Parts: sequence; structure tokens; C-alpha cells
Amino acid sequence: MTAMPPTTLVPILVLLVVLSVAVWVYTDARERQKRGTPVAVSVGSFRLETPEGWFLGCLVLWVVFIPLYLSATGRNPFAHGG
Repeated sequence: MTAMPPTTLVPILVLLVVLSVAVWVYTDARERQKRGTPVAVSVGSFRLETPEGWFLGCLVLWVVFIPLYLSATGRNPFAHGG
């Protein structure tokens, strides 16, 4: 049995990481919504506030929506504490 080449494993690993983080965002957003503090962001006329919307955003544009979610929930590791 031959091993899969690393060029095949890297995209699979990236996909698993993106999917795992998107599922975490969905569950966290759903819990916050149940507590009455939904995670909501508005950019112009675009408003994002449902767990499903956050999940889809993280799947499609992970590099944009993960930092946006972390900032909206106060978990931004790059924010300066004042």
C-alpha cells in the first residue's frame, strides 16, 4: 500500500480545519443567540446575525469571516487592550 503524496493531503487538511472552525462558529453563535446576545455585524446594508449566516460565511470566505466573528465577539487577539 502506498502513502498519499503530501500535495494531496494538504488540501484535505485545510478543508478539515476550515470545516471544523465553521462548525465551532455556528455552535458558538447559536449558544449566544439562545442567551439573547446574538453576534451581529453590519457593513453598509449587509447585516449578518444568524448562526447559519455565520456558518456559511466562514465556509465561503473563511479568511474574512473568522476575523470578523472574533472581533464581533470580543475575542480579537490583535486588538489593543486599553
